[in-house]
Amino acid sequence: MDAGEVKRKRSAGRLCCLCKGNKAALKRPKTLEQICKECFYAVFEEEIHTVIVDNNLFKAGERVAIGASGGKDSTVLAYVLSKLNGQYNYGLDLFLLSVDEGITGYRDDSLETVKRNEVQYGLPLKIVSYKELYGWTMDEIVKSIGLKNNCTFCGVFRRQALDRGAALMRADKLVTGHNADDIAETVLLNLLRGDIARLGRCTQITTGEDGPIPRCKPFKYTYEKEIVIYPYDLCIYSPNAYRGFAREFIKDLEKIRPRAILDIIRSGENFRISNSTKMPEQGMCERCGYISKMCKACVLLDGLNRGLPKLGIGRARAP
Repeated sequence: MDAGEVKRKRSAGRLCCLCKGNKAALKRPKTLEQICKECFYAVFEEEIHTVIVDNNLFKAGERVAIGASGGKDSTVLAYVLSKLNGQYNYGLDLFLLSVDEGITGYRDDSLETVKRNEVQYGLPLKIVSYKELYGWTMDEIVKSIGLKNNCTFCGVFRRQALDRGAALMRADKLVTGHNADDIAETVLLNLLRGDIARLGRCTQITTGEDGPIPRCKPFKYTYEKEIVIYPYDLCIYSPNAYRGFAREFIKDLEKIRPRAILDIIRSGENFRISNSTKMPEQGMCERCGYISKMCKACVLLDGLNRGLPKLGIGRARAP
């Protein structure tokens, strides 16, 4: 019997460290505890509840939009938040909000998942589309811009589309499925880019409190590996995204030190900006009323409509 087989047999006989009754089914990446599935689900949900309560994410009576892409993070978020809302009587009016980017062969399937969630969880669903809001689908944008910079357009447009959809449905809050891995990646990206303004706020669990619709991240301290309840599909345009390099680096760090993800988030939380540092001021877009004097979405859209698709990413200049 080789060492690997001996290790597997020992692992198979271990009991859950929490209930001491069921066999351990998995090792938590965050704590390295060996627990059964039943205890994992209970602990997972209780940790999300604790994050919600400790950070005062919601108030009774609020109308809350759940950003639902049909992927694993947002699907689990919709399920858990709906369950906790009933279990702990949060008193929230929840609904699903999805964005149809217009990506053939990807978004069609994920929207079907969201529609099933609507039925399974009993939550109303609102879908807004790029075509409806901007006059372009993501397929059309990729045809014009190419694969290299398409994530810039999709990220900017999607963020604004969620805000517009939430405003249309008169939401008080918007929650997204961003997890600990996502936030750690964002900290590293902002460090690499030298983006002090975003680095100073990217670890905040609630952002946009001074705007019309604050955004909350209940999964801020939740590892991606633990969001395993539902399968998901990778966006067919995302492998070329700059964020992908940060994601691979995070995974390599996690193999060496499992708590590396939370360590990076804590480092971002402890980041302090000097009082003498001049920060960019935010206003309202002169065209669409969104944040900033001329919002990024309008700059990118202007470039597309004028036949200068790289205008908003610094590759071309207005004549």
